[in-house]
Amino acid sequence: MDAYILPIIFIVLFVYCIIKRVNTYDTFVKGAKGAIKLVVDIFPFIASILIATALLRVSGITDFLAQLLSPLFRALGIPPELVELVLLRPFTGSGSYGILENIFTTYGADSYISRCACVIMGCSETIFYVATVYISQTKVKKLLYAIPVALLCSLVGTILACLICKVM
Repeated sequence: MDAYILPIIFIVLFVYCIIKRVNTYDTFVKGAKGAIKLVVDIFPFIASILIATALLRVSGITDFLAQLLSPLFRALGIPPELVELVLLRPFTGSGSYGILENIFTTYGADSYISRCACVIMGCSETIFYVATVYISQTKVKKLLYAIPVALLCSLVGTILACLICKVM
């Protein structure tokens, strides 16, 4: 059934365009032109956040912060093994999935730590990545409260994820 979802969506859109008398090819080309402009506009912002994330990991800063913050995270109910994931998740999605894979390999997919990591991945967002895209495409430049509130919500979600996984 899953294999038919995309073709059905395309057929429905095509029929809708015929009914509304929309020139689908011209509309598609116009959208593609807009997408290329969007990629060119966003690229410097995305490149900078990806480079910063790579530098954090390669320099060992994330390992240092993980060791430094482990006692605090343990007090909040977050296993110390998840500190690096919690620190990098707001910056990078793909890096977070790499850490998640390492957690699976090290602790097993059904362990408490792996379950916590999965819920954390599902209930959190790449905050700085999203903010970067948002800033690059809007005129809003003042995110004084947005990022700290998003980080706080991510931390609360992480604490609740570990608590729920412990109870289950």
